[in-house]
Amino acid sequence: MKILLFLVLTLTLLSAAMPPVRPHWAAPKTVTLSKAVLQDKIKGGWAGQLIGCTFGGPTEFRFTGTMINEYQPIPWYDGYIKHTMLNTPGLYDDIYMDLTFVDVFERKGINAPVSEHANAYANAGYMLWHANQAGRYNLLNGMKAPESGHWLNNPHADDIDFQIEADFSGLMAPGMPNTAVQIGDPIGHIMNYGDGWYGGAYVGAMYSLAFVSTDVNYVVKEALKTIPAQSTFYQCIADVIKWHEQFPNDWKRNWFEIQRKWSDEAGCPDGVFHAFDIDAKINSAYIVLGLLYGRGDFTKTMEISTRSGQDSDCNPASAGGILGTMLGYKKIPSYWKLGLKEAEDIDFKYTTMSLNDVYAMGMKHALQVVLLNGGKVAGDQVTIALQTPKAVRLEQAFAGHYPVLTKNIQKDLENEYSVDFEGIGFVLRGDAKAKSQATSTSPESDFAFRADLYIDEKKIETVKLPVNFTHRRHELFWKYQLPKGKHTIRIKLLNPDNEHVVHMTDLLIYNNQPAKLTL
Repeated sequence: MKILLFLVLTLTLLSAAMPPVRPHWAAPKTVTLSKAVLQDKIKGGWAGQLIGCTFGGPTEFRFTGTMINEYQPIPWYDGYIKHTMLNTPGLYDDIYMDLTFVDVFERKGINAPVSEHANAYANAGYMLWHANQAGRYNLLNGMKAPESGHWLNNPHADDIDFQIEADFSGLMAPGMPNTAVQIGDPIGHIMNYGDGWYGGAYVGAMYSLAFVSTDVNYVVKEALKTIPAQSTFYQCIADVIKWHEQFPNDWKRNWFEIQRKWSDEAGCPDGVFHAFDIDAKINSAYIVLGLLYGRGDFTKTMEISTRSGQDSDCNPASAGGILGTMLGYKKIPSYWKLGLKEAEDIDFKYTTMSLNDVYAMGMKHALQVVLLNGGKVAGDQVTIALQTPKAVRLEQAFAGHYPVLTKNIQKDLENEYSVDFEGIGFVLRGDAKAKSQATSTSPESDFAFRADLYIDEKKIETVKLPVNFTHRRHELFWKYQLPKGKHTIRIKLLNPDNEHVVHMTDLLIYNNQPAKLTL
């Protein structure tokens, strides 16, 4: 017994005297880049985004539910970027939306309140769609963020919108993914919620990590740690990573697995029961496809993220921006920079900012964020306090809501309209427009209908239905979380007008469980 006690005491003393055992490798707490390298990476991020958007532009939403096979050429030539910026400026919505927020940071400071961003975006002159337009309508009619992006107020909450315009958050926060997510959080909730917000958070985190890693696999996996594992967004991207490990040389096999498991749209009323899919997670999956299977090769990354289809200009824009950040401007292949120099002084439509302007602003803002988050700037050297990604809070839109039926209506609303349905929610689609219009785009008229919504003879709300396209309500009416059962919707038009009309297209119905198959 005495011998045993002696041995225990001896080992205890020896262990106390020995230095702690450390792993052979530990992540550094800081990284130092020269200002020239940091600027080159910021330029690479913005240029890569422009290149990807330009390349994928002709294919945008022309290939829904299918990929673009290799036999079909996608044009690229010297002068193409300038030609597109001058002749198809509306293509760059993901960039001029980005620049709206960059401009606010420039004018109002890095800590500008979300109200400044919301006001700038709501009152901008550009046309918007989906979550962006639904959020804009909410803001213009008195609602504030984050309620403007919440799924109960925005049927497009899970759409891609913030994902395509979140690049600024990562480019402002080199090596600081948590800060990138934090910067984007209040802005992303102006127009999105749940998976729609996570898409932007994830893209921002990938940009941030691309400053300090040249390993695409690491960036894709590490950035995902900012997203809660319980969310469907995380699960979708985790599947893409898993399938990449199973099929490392076959991106098309991975694409088919994504399509099989993740292509059922539940939120966006335009995509439910259609091949069209603007959901954030499936389009983010296509970004990840391009990055993983591109293996750091810019051309392969462009081709795969574009040929995956759906929002096939925004997806290569995000993938190109992330990889452009990793490579730096100078290392983007010269083929992809054909004619870029002559386009860098052209202001993006709806802005007074060019690429050269945002290169400089991006550098200025990144240095400010570095200093605010424990970094240092000494002469030509920028020392970044690195961050380990942490998951944000869990939020999930449309939980327990399953689309089960679409009722075709195709009627003009005269004075009143009633329809019955059975379920827990609905979306009534349609638009307000001039009777003389061949299309629903009416930027000129300031006329707005007013209409009451009743559900089971209880008045729910009175809404404005502007004819003006930039002010329009993206869907006419919607309501979720109703008691399960039979319901009657009644719409009462308060100010009929001889020159304008409210046209109803269809009624999307939700229930608390999926429709049963009759196989």
